[in-house]
Amino acid sequence: MIAVISDIHGNLPALQAVLQTVSSLGCARIISLGDIVGYYAQPGECIDLLREYGAVNIMGNHDGYLVNGTACPRSKMVADIMDYQRGIISAEQVRWLAESLPSLAEDGNYFAHGSWLDSDEYLYRVSAAHIPQDAINFFTGHTHVQALLEFGSRKYCNPGAVGQPRDGDPRAAFATLSGNEIALYRVAYDIEQTVFAMRKAGFPDRYSENLYIGAQIGGRVDKIVSISES
Repeated sequence: MIAVISDIHGNLPALQAVLQTVSSLGCARIISLGDIVGYYAQPGECIDLLREYGAVNIMGNHDGYLVNGTACPRSKMVADIMDYQRGIISAEQVRWLAESLPSLAEDGNYFAHGSWLDSDEYLYRVSAAHIPQDAINFFTGHTHVQALLEFGSRKYCNPGAVGQPRDGDPRAAFATLSGNEIALYRVAYDIEQTVFAMRKAGFPDRYSENLYIGAQIGGRVDKIVSISES
């Protein structure tokens, strides 16, 4: 059984809760769809924990901002958080993050951060055309919305976000793959620990209060829908 996780974003309490459940399920591997860093206050600890578990990571856009020293083009808030994280993360942690894969395909299972062709594309409206031609199952993150859609014999799955769910459910999200069976999971965690870590780092509560309702910073709740190609 493979655990598929995504969008941890420096939220260590959420990751710890998810990995505890992953271990209890007996998962043999962990594939992260990217964005280990960004948003919250403990990115280095999240990297170290995934390394301890032998996880494979796919490069997310926030991971790329940190590794490449670039700013987020969409948000000054995200850029400010990345500047903070560059000051607390170790060179060894950055080196490990820099070794992240651009994508992964094995045994008919395809894994990416955004879409297959663009790691920064948000898939809110998904059709069969988004699934790579040879894929049986296609997993992506980035939207922070948990979803499992079927297109004939092929499936699209977003495991949801570990660290910042945006689908109206504040619990951390992940998925498992066993053979051709995909299952979705939600795990409660102590959000107060994450908020406390952000306060200790000097960030205002508005950067983390969205965690209580499972929304974007600012309060927007998102969803993923299935669309036909016609």
